[in-house]
Amino acid sequence: MATWSKNELRKIAEADDLHISPFREDGVTYGTATWIWSVAVGDALYVRAYNGRNSRWYQAAVRQKAGRITGAGMTKEVAFEPVGGPIDDLVDDAYRAKYHGSPYLSAMIGARARSATVKVMPREGAIRLRSANIKLSAATLHRKQ
Repeated sequence: MATWSKNELRKIAEADDLHISPFREDGVTYGTATWIWSVAVGDALYVRAYNGRNSRWYQAAVRQKAGRITGAGMTKEVAFEPVGGPIDDLVDDAYRAKYHGSPYLSAMIGARARSATVKVMPREGAIRLRSANIKLSAATLHRKQ
């Protein structure tokens, strides 16, 4: 899996304009972009769902495992990986540092949002092909010629 460049991660971490768009059920169409808080911990990017595991974007991200993010002046194809355990405390600390003073902070470091922590990683290559989405037969190819 690809990693963020230090410059990309710094820009995303410093900005407060990240939008996340997991793929829809077809695995090709992007879902509606959702504005979301993001933090960097080490060399990785993390996000959480305010409404926890019931959030539609979270469910799509876990199911589809990929999509894109837009923010800090860039658009990136990404992979999503739900995480938990010891990383949650580090993500909490990063949320406290970045969003101190926000009335939403307590919810974002609470049990509901913590249960929906996702690591966001850049994907190599912008094309996503899934065998279920490629339904071309020899007859279909022949008709197109």
